[in-house]
Amino acid sequence: MELVSIIMPSYNSSKYISQSIESVIAQNYTNWELLITDDCSSDNTREIVKSYIEKDNRIKLFCLEQNSGAGLARNNSIKEAKGRFIAFLDSDDRWKSNKLSVQIKFMLDNNYDLTYSSYDVCNQFGNIVSKVTCLERLTYKMLLRDDGIGCLTAIYDTKNIGKIYMPKIRKRQDWGLWLEIIKKTKYAYGIRNKYLAIYRLNNGLSSNKFKLLKFNFAVYNKLEGFNKLTSFFLLFLYFLPYYFYKKIKQKIGL
Repeated sequence: MELVSIIMPSYNSSKYISQSIESVIAQNYTNWELLITDDCSSDNTREIVKSYIEKDNRIKLFCLEQNSGAGLARNNSIKEAKGRFIAFLDSDDRWKSNKLSVQIKFMLDNNYDLTYSSYDVCNQFGNIVSKVTCLERLTYKMLLRDDGIGCLTAIYDTKNIGKIYMPKIRKRQDWGLWLEIIKKTKYAYGIRNKYLAIYRLNNGLSSNKFKLLKFNFAVYNKLEGFNKLTSFFLLFLYFLPYYFYKKIKQKIGL
């Protein structure tokens, strides 16, 4: 079994992080390390993590010296990672128990370097409220239109492409990472028929797509190097129409 390095940022995560860690411990694929980088939490997040470290030496805790955002926290864990595979799980999300076994087999059997899956969506109380069904394959052009990779489902293989870090932006850094990886791999592949993770809705910025528009623009303009006019058209004539198309499909149950 190849070693999987699981990347988890934490910040004032005491309410849910136990559930996230427990979902990793429950994996039927056992060769993993969980690398948690705490971004200067002011609650008892670190104490909770330390209680798990005492029981399971596959769990490791790193602490940033100043609050730097989830992207830099993830990058710190990627730097410390020793596994062939890099997987991502945020401290309020969960995995199904077969997540790693199904997805690592999918990658090894097909020699895929970047994969993702469909996933369930739960509310703050943990009740499943909807599902997100992924596409079976993504190209760079398709990924520019829509970040179709749920961060909690993504895994990439360092054997062929090496370690790749998230861009140093405050938001949408995961999207920037997938774009960077797919330039090397040409394709990303999804497990469409299996819902391997559970994403938790919250009231933060990521739950409001309109608040993220300026960060989407920054991805086009600053990360991908498109000029401001092209970035504007990509955002309003490429990203937004597809976003509304997806919402309509969800409402009518397609």
